[in-house]
Amino acid sequence: MNIIKTDLPEVILIEPIVHKDARGHFLEIFQQQHFNEILGPLKWTQDNVSSSKKGTVRGLHFQWPKPQGKLVTVMSGKIFDVAVDVRVGSPSFGQWVGQILDDRSHGQLWVPPGFAHGFQSLENTTVVQYKCTENFWTPKHEQTIKYDDPFIRINWPLEVTIVHDRDKFAPNLKTLNTLPIYNKNLSHA
Repeated sequence: MNIIKTDLPEVILIEPIVHKDARGHFLEIFQQQHFNEILGPLKWTQDNVSSSKKGTVRGLHFQWPKPQGKLVTVMSGKIFDVAVDVRVGSPSFGQWVGQILDDRSHGQLWVPPGFAHGFQSLENTTVVQYKCTENFWTPKHEQTIKYDDPFIRINWPLEVTIVHDRDKFAPNLKTLNTLPIYNKNLSHA
Protein backbone atom coordinates (compact mmCIF):
# COMPACT_ATOMS: atom_id res chain seq x y z
CA MET A 1 0.00 0.00 0.00
CA ASN A 2 1.07 3.55 -0.72
CA ILE A 3 0.98 6.12 2.12
CA ILE A 4 0.63 9.80 1.18
CA LYS A 5 0.80 12.65 3.68
CA THR A 6 -1.60 15.50 3.01
CA ASP A 7 -1.08 19.21 3.71
CA LEU A 8 -2.17 18.35 7.27
CA PRO A 9 0.48 15.67 7.98
CA GLU A 10 -1.63 13.74 10.50
CA VAL A 11 -4.30 13.19 7.83
CA ILE A 12 -3.09 10.40 5.55
CA LEU A 13 -4.24 9.12 2.17
CA ILE A 14 -3.82 5.36 1.90
CA GLU A 15 -3.78 3.72 -1.51
CA PRO A 16 -4.27 -0.03 -1.19
CA ILE A 17 -2.94 -2.55 -3.67
CA VAL A 18 -5.72 -3.52 -6.08
CA HIS A 19 -5.50 -6.88 -7.84
CA LYS A 20 -7.36 -6.77 -11.17
CA ASP A 21 -8.11 -9.56 -13.59
CA ALA A 22 -10.87 -10.73 -15.95
CA ARG A 23 -13.24 -11.32 -13.02
CA GLY A 24 -12.95 -7.77 -11.68
CA HIS A 25 -10.77 -6.77 -8.75
CA PHE A 26 -9.80 -7.68 -5.17
CA LEU A 27 -8.32 -5.49 -2.46
CA GLU A 28 -7.77 -5.56 1.26
CA ILE A 29 -9.36 -2.48 2.86
CA PHE A 30 -8.27 -3.32 6.40
CA GLN A 31 -5.65 -5.54 7.98
CA GLN A 32 -4.81 -4.82 11.61
CA GLN A 33 -1.07 -5.49 11.33
CA HIS A 34 -0.62 -3.16 8.35
CA PHE A 35 -2.51 -0.35 10.03
CA ASN A 36 -0.55 -0.85 13.27
CA GLU A 37 2.62 -0.27 11.21
CA ILE A 38 1.19 2.90 9.62
CA LEU A 39 -0.72 4.47 12.52
CA GLY A 40 0.55 2.66 15.61
CA PRO A 41 -1.59 0.31 17.67
CA LEU A 42 -5.17 1.53 17.74
CA LYS A 43 -8.32 0.10 19.25
CA TRP A 44 -10.88 -0.20 16.44
CA THR A 45 -14.39 0.00 17.90
CA GLN A 46 -17.03 0.17 15.18
CA ASP A 47 -17.79 0.36 11.46
CA ASN A 48 -20.40 2.73 10.01
CA VAL A 49 -21.96 2.92 6.55
CA SER A 50 -23.89 5.80 4.98
CA SER A 51 -25.60 6.21 1.62
CA SER A 52 -26.01 9.69 0.13
CA LYS A 53 -27.52 11.38 -2.90
CA LYS A 54 -25.42 13.60 -5.17
CA GLY A 55 -24.81 17.05 -3.66
CA THR A 56 -25.43 15.91 -0.07
CA VAL A 57 -23.02 17.19 2.57
CA ARG A 58 -22.57 15.23 5.80
CA GLY A 59 -20.60 16.87 8.58
CA LEU A 60 -18.55 18.40 9.98
CA HIS A 61 -18.55 15.92 12.89
CA PHE A 62 -16.15 14.94 15.65
CA GLN A 63 -16.35 13.50 19.15
CA TRP A 64 -14.93 15.16 22.24
CA PRO A 65 -13.96 14.38 24.97
CA LYS A 66 -14.37 10.76 23.79
CA PRO A 67 -12.48 11.10 20.46
CA GLN A 68 -12.61 8.81 17.47
CA GLY A 69 -10.30 8.44 14.50
CA LYS A 70 -11.92 7.45 11.19
CA LEU A 71 -10.64 5.40 8.29
CA VAL A 72 -12.90 6.43 5.38
CA THR A 73 -13.53 4.18 2.37
CA VAL A 74 -15.97 4.64 -0.52
CA MET A 75 -17.69 1.36 -1.32
CA SER A 76 -19.75 2.73 -4.22
CA GLY A 77 -19.72 6.15 -5.89
CA LYS A 78 -17.53 9.17 -5.22
CA ILE A 79 -17.04 11.77 -2.47
CA PHE A 80 -15.07 14.88 -1.66
CA ASP A 81 -13.80 13.93 1.80
CA VAL A 82 -12.72 16.64 4.26
CA ALA A 83 -10.74 16.70 7.51
CA VAL A 84 -10.52 19.89 9.61
CA ASP A 85 -7.99 20.42 12.41
CA VAL A 86 -10.04 21.44 15.48
CA ARG A 87 -7.24 21.12 18.07
CA VAL A 88 -6.85 24.31 20.08
CA GLY A 89 -3.23 25.51 19.90
CA SER A 90 -2.43 23.58 16.73
CA PRO A 91 -0.48 25.56 14.12
CA SER A 92 -3.07 24.34 11.60
CA PHE A 93 -6.19 25.04 13.71
CA GLY A 94 -9.20 25.56 11.43
CA GLN A 95 -7.34 24.42 8.32
CA TRP A 96 -8.75 21.65 6.17
CA VAL A 97 -7.73 19.17 3.52
CA GLY A 98 -10.02 17.65 0.92
CA GLN A 99 -9.52 14.46 -1.02
CA ILE A 100 -11.55 12.78 -3.76
CA LEU A 101 -12.31 9.17 -2.80
CA ASP A 102 -14.17 6.78 -5.06
CA ASP A 103 -14.90 3.13 -5.76
CA ARG A 104 -12.47 3.10 -8.70
CA SER A 105 -9.20 4.23 -7.14
CA HIS A 106 -10.11 2.75 -3.72
CA GLY A 107 -8.09 5.32 -1.76
CA GLN A 108 -8.82 5.65 1.95
CA LEU A 109 -8.47 8.70 4.16
CA TRP A 110 -7.27 8.47 7.77
CA VAL A 111 -8.90 11.25 9.82
CA PRO A 112 -7.26 11.16 13.27
CA PRO A 113 -8.85 12.11 16.59
CA GLY A 114 -8.83 15.88 17.00
CA PHE A 115 -10.06 16.46 13.45
CA ALA A 116 -13.62 17.07 12.31
CA HIS A 117 -14.82 15.01 9.35
CA GLY A 118 -17.30 15.66 6.58
CA PHE A 119 -17.90 14.82 2.96
CA GLN A 120 -19.95 15.70 -0.08
CA SER A 121 -21.40 13.00 -2.29
CA LEU A 122 -20.39 13.60 -5.90
CA GLU A 123 -22.53 10.80 -7.38
CA ASN A 124 -25.99 9.42 -6.65
CA THR A 125 -26.25 6.54 -4.20
CA THR A 126 -22.72 6.91 -2.91
CA VAL A 127 -21.97 4.44 -0.12
CA VAL A 128 -19.28 5.37 2.41
CA GLN A 129 -17.86 3.07 5.07
CA TYR A 130 -15.82 4.40 7.95
CA LYS A 131 -14.03 2.38 10.56
CA CYS A 132 -13.72 4.17 13.91
CA THR A 133 -11.13 3.96 16.67
CA GLU A 134 -10.83 4.41 20.41
CA ASN A 135 -14.33 5.20 21.63
CA PHE A 136 -17.79 4.11 20.66
CA TRP A 137 -20.06 6.76 19.16
CA THR A 138 -22.09 8.51 21.84
CA PRO A 139 -24.63 11.24 21.08
CA LYS A 140 -23.63 13.31 24.12
CA HIS A 141 -20.00 13.55 22.93
CA GLU A 142 -20.63 14.12 19.24
CA GLN A 143 -20.05 17.68 18.15
CA THR A 144 -20.96 19.34 14.90
CA ILE A 145 -19.50 22.37 13.14
CA LYS A 146 -21.47 24.21 10.50
CA TYR A 147 -20.60 22.78 7.08
CA ASP A 148 -20.17 26.30 5.62
CA ASP A 149 -18.36 27.89 8.56
CA PRO A 150 -16.87 31.17 7.20
CA PHE A 151 -13.69 30.70 9.26
CA ILE A 152 -12.95 27.27 7.75
CA ARG A 153 -14.18 28.14 4.22
CA ILE A 154 -14.43 24.69 2.65
CA ASN A 155 -14.77 24.80 -1.12
CA TRP A 156 -17.38 22.11 -1.71
CA PRO A 157 -17.03 21.03 -5.36
CA LEU A 158 -20.77 20.86 -6.12
CA GLU A 159 -23.74 22.96 -5.15
CA VAL A 160 -24.80 21.78 -1.70
CA THR A 161 -28.31 20.43 -2.25
CA ILE A 162 -29.06 18.37 0.87
CA VAL A 163 -27.84 19.04 4.42
CA HIS A 164 -29.33 17.69 7.63
CA ASP A 165 -30.65 20.41 9.96
CA ARG A 166 -28.09 19.33 12.57
CA ASP A 167 -25.29 20.30 10.13
CA LYS A 168 -27.05 23.32 8.63
CA PHE A 169 -27.71 24.99 12.00
CA ALA A 170 -24.57 23.82 13.81
CA PRO A 171 -22.32 26.36 15.52
CA ASN A 172 -19.19 27.76 13.92
CA LEU A 173 -15.82 26.39 15.07
CA LYS A 174 -14.75 29.55 16.91
CA THR A 175 -17.89 29.50 19.07
CA LEU A 176 -17.35 25.96 20.44
CA ASN A 177 -16.15 25.78 24.03
CA THR A 178 -15.17 22.12 24.24
CA LEU A 179 -12.43 21.29 21.76
CA PRO A 180 -9.40 18.98 21.81
CA ILE A 181 -6.07 20.49 22.84
CA TYR A 182 -3.09 20.19 20.52
CA ASN A 183 -0.14 18.18 21.83
CA LYS A 184 2.90 18.43 19.56
CA ASN A 185 4.22 15.15 20.97
CA LEU A 186 1.20 13.20 19.66
CA SER A 187 -0.11 12.82 16.13
CA HIS A 188 -3.67 13.13 17.44
CA ALA A 189 -5.66 14.82 20.22
